[in-house]
Amino acid sequence: MTNPPNQTAPAGGPLAGVRVIDLSTVLMGPYATQIFGDHGADVIKIESPEGDSTRWIGPGRHPGMGPLFLHLNRNKRSVVLDLKTAQGAAAMRRLIEGADVFVHNLRPASITRLGLDYESVSAINPRIIWCGVYGYGEDGPYAGRPAYDDLIQGAVGIADLQQRSGASEPRYVPLTIADRMVGLHAAHSVAMALYGRERTGRGCRIDVPMFETMASVVLSDHLYGRTFEPPSGDAGYVRLLSPGRRPYETSDGHICALVYNDGHWQRFLRAIERDDLRTDPRFADLSSRTRHIDEVYGFLGQTLRGQSSDHWLALFEQIDVPAVPLNSIESLLDDPHLAAVGFFRQVEHPCEGEIRTFGTSARWVGYDVSQLAPAPRLGEHTESVLRECGFDASALVSLLVSGAAVSEAAGVQVSA
Repeated sequence: MTNPPNQTAPAGGPLAGVRVIDLSTVLMGPYATQIFGDHGADVIKIESPEGDSTRWIGPGRHPGMGPLFLHLNRNKRSVVLDLKTAQGAAAMRRLIEGADVFVHNLRPASITRLGLDYESVSAINPRIIWCGVYGYGEDGPYAGRPAYDDLIQGAVGIADLQQRSGASEPRYVPLTIADRMVGLHAAHSVAMALYGRERTGRGCRIDVPMFETMASVVLSDHLYGRTFEPPSGDAGYVRLLSPGRRPYETSDGHICALVYNDGHWQRFLRAIERDDLRTDPRFADLSSRTRHIDEVYGFLGQTLRGQSSDHWLALFEQIDVPAVPLNSIESLLDDPHLAAVGFFRQVEHPCEGEIRTFGTSARWVGYDVSQLAPAPRLGEHTESVLRECGFDASALVSLLVSGAAVSEAAGVQVSA
């Protein structure tokens, strides 16, 4: 649920005082750093003069402020540096001197060419937590290859699992699930590294490869019978792969229900007056139902088609079996539970006007994580952040005139 303002909590979240230099683009890295910013970190987003490409995705009110960018880059400050110039690279090194965390999603060869590999960055700041998120681990033959969410979904078997579970052909899940999962892994890895640094005083390097991370996620469900040597069965968790595992059609729509454990089944079969099945060995226990999962799901599908969605939702609530209506994205916006917990926030963006967003889903007691700073305009904070790092007016003018830095402000006049 979203956190309401906490009048007794200190200003800022648990990461207040932590400065993150975010040299990541698109989704995976920005999602990790969004989590840092949401929890109080000062996230400095380093952008090229062209800006993060997500600025240009989707409908927007002004160029460069698309909906994906607005959500992924709230609670961040935008600094534009051309890192291929000597002055831009020097400014980046100055930022790194005072940072706690450095995050990037460039390929290893690219980050090395920029002089921002771990060895170079730790030489500037030995306490820094350096985190690289990219496609593949450096020890294997895929090292250095480009990687995107779709490619990783295919490489780790997700698209194939879609077909095995009933789709007519391999399909990608319609979510950037690999980017999000790997971003979460990066966020918790950095949090653990910060905790370790508190005890040891040492910074460290963290590599978070997409392929290996998502392979572990998929295989934790689907290694299944191939867990054992020799195998005790095939790979693939049969319940998840059954074509019947889908929202159930009712007489007037669809619902989502999970008649799962032994208690659920006994109460459900009693409620629909199918006592004959209460002793049927196929329905006897979880192990047996798993072995006969296609029959089990087939029976549920046939049964639920006979009554309305409201009938089944009321019955499932009465007998304490988990069930929910089937939402669309549009109906989710009006979900009564999300409304009751204050999930959605209407905020005023300084240039985009009123937008709908959402806060952190975890509830914190003792910290205030309710504040949402709007996603920045390209180069909005270039001057203020560089001033904080010790650049005086003449140094700023030099950076801006040369094009090594770009400010949102028109012209290059900088007040002393």
